[in-house]
Amino acid sequence: MLHYPPKILVAFGETITGNEKIYHWLLSHGYPELAALSSAIRGSEDAFKWLMANKYPQYAALDSAIDGQMKAYAWLQQHKFEFLIVFADACREKQAALNWLAKNDLKVFIRIAFKIKQYRDSKFFDYHKLHF
Repeated sequence: MLHYPPKILVAFGETITGNEKIYHWLLSHGYPELAALSSAIRGSEDAFKWLMANKYPQYAALDSAIDGQMKAYAWLQQHKFEFLIVFADACREKQAALNWLAKNDLKVFIRIAFKIKQYRDSKFFDYHKLHF
């Protein structure tokens, strides 16, 4: 995720809170994977399947890691997606991850992590949700 321009990351963050206009902008401007990740984070099984089918398993694993699924964490580690592990931990309000993001001047990811945490805390998720 570190390769995206800051404005794209800010836009992605806005989709977490339901900004449909920006969501559709991401879809039509070459960032369907971020739109799908946003939908997966918000509970869409179809988006999760799309990520897996379209060569973005790291984002499907991120979604599952945010849910605390250890198998997803292990997959991210095995495939050397260390940053996504840190980001998943930040979404779960793990202080070490938040400190690491701040220390590395990645405050945009802290803002996104808080949006994800706030969104997920306000929603009920089916425990039958697809597992990575």
